[in-house]
Amino acid sequence: MSLIRVYSHEVFYVIKWPFSPILAVKGTASFRNDMGVFLSTDAVNLARPNVYRNWAGLKGELVYDNTRSLGINLFYGTRFKIFGEYYERVEKRGENLVVLGADFRNYQRISRSFIWANRFAMSTSFGNNKLIYYMGGVDNWLFPKFNLTTPIDFDQSYAYQTLATNLRGFNQNIRNGNSFAVLNSELRFPVFRYFANHPIKSDFLNNFQVVGFGDVGTAWTGLHPYSDENFLYTNHIEQAPLNITVKVQKDPIVGGFGFGARTRLLGYFIRADLAWGVEDYEVQPGTVFYFSLSLDF
Repeated sequence: MSLIRVYSHEVFYVIKWPFSPILAVKGTASFRNDMGVFLSTDAVNLARPNVYRNWAGLKGELVYDNTRSLGINLFYGTRFKIFGEYYERVEKRGENLVVLGADFRNYQRISRSFIWANRFAMSTSFGNNKLIYYMGGVDNWLFPKFNLTTPIDFDQSYAYQTLATNLRGFNQNIRNGNSFAVLNSELRFPVFRYFANHPIKSDFLNNFQVVGFGDVGTAWTGLHPYSDENFLYTNHIEQAPLNITVKVQKDPIVGGFGFGARTRLLGYFIRADLAWGVEDYEVQPGTVFYFSLSLDF
């Protein structure tokens, strides 16, 4: 058994072309050097040389943003990003990773600074070094929990991993795969700012928001979530001398709903959410609490 610590160094060249104040294209060329160092857990690993990998990449983005800010985490308008990425290993031709994705966000002002925010995001990866998306949880979750019961298809030649968020009501890895799609909807109500008729000196009260939310999404392998190739439907049971493969009946799409609060404290925008998960059209017993540090979705 080996433990490897990876050191990465990257250099970027970025070029932007604005068509207007709210629409632009962006191109990025990158080079990354990964150095894998075997930790000296025993004499064998101590003698192993470092492993180096070099990756060259290109990324293109179409960005639109006409949003206006009414305060921290309070916007109105529309913004989206459509992107594509290609990476190839320099010293070993044929090892590559392709990522395609989009993120659309719309913010409607219900009344003054009371905002209804919606987001739809999706992405897919392919090539012989795929990216695995773990669906569930929130960004920058301070005390994350990982679901070990959802199977992972190791035949997909995954090389990297990332989170597909937000999907509240479940721990990380309620679904996984090389593709994901998620829809988020939030009502953001800045309680004290909305009712105050004068500027609020307290930063905590001025940025305090009560939020109601709903999330729906999934991650999958195969052409689409309901494809027979989706590894979610496969359960391997190994008990010598038997090796049994069972087809599982389970809806790939999961959801969650709940409420939360946000504010800024000591310069950090903190979020607390309490959520109920919905799987196979049934509300799951118990709730999941999230404490995180992040903005927007």
